[in-house]
Amino acid sequence: MLPCIELETAPNPTAAVIWLHGLGADGNDFVPIVPELNLTGCPGIRFVFPSAPSMPVTVNSGYVMPAWYDIIGRNLMDQEDAAGIKRSAAAIIELIEKEAQRGVAYDRIVLAGFSQGCAMALHIGLRFPHRLAGIMALSGYLPLAASLGIEKHSANQDTPIFMAHGLYDTVVVPERAEASYAMLEKMAYKVEWNEYPMEHSVNREELVDISRFLQEVLIQPQ
Repeated sequence: MLPCIELETAPNPTAAVIWLHGLGADGNDFVPIVPELNLTGCPGIRFVFPSAPSMPVTVNSGYVMPAWYDIIGRNLMDQEDAAGIKRSAAAIIELIEKEAQRGVAYDRIVLAGFSQGCAMALHIGLRFPHRLAGIMALSGYLPLAASLGIEKHSANQDTPIFMAHGLYDTVVVPERAEASYAMLEKMAYKVEWNEYPMEHSVNREELVDISRFLQEVLIQPQ
């Protein structure tokens, strides 16, 4: 099981957000964001922040760092590390199943990620055989896109997807994320696209939109 940091907004949470960090970071990366979110009206939420294992990353001269998968080339799509992506997917799915075993329904679980974590959230969420509450895809892209048409699962065809990107991002260029968005739209997924005047980061305006998205997908109708 991946090492995780957990924060609960109330005792006995009935919802969960599994939030995946980007390349070179770890589970601590997005922990400080939780107090900044407006979760008014939401049920108790367990935020789960796993840490990826460390591995040599080709694009960074083989430097060992936390990574969900190897990155071979600068444009992210050359020689994708399919084996690494699938290995991390299996470990992250264990975390989803752990929440289900703790009594959180699958459709009360949001899968979120930033950069590489975004790629993992999209890869897993669109293939997962149970409906999730939502997918939050921040400053990333859709990996292994060519196989999605075959591997996607109908359970999450209508799951809300929140995509967000910085207009000045030089790590995952906006064109890469826009291409992923266009592909998902073409495949009839429910995608909300958001752009912000920032680089490869998260800003205040985005936090407001993330708060709204979580409220929309986690507040149950009365």
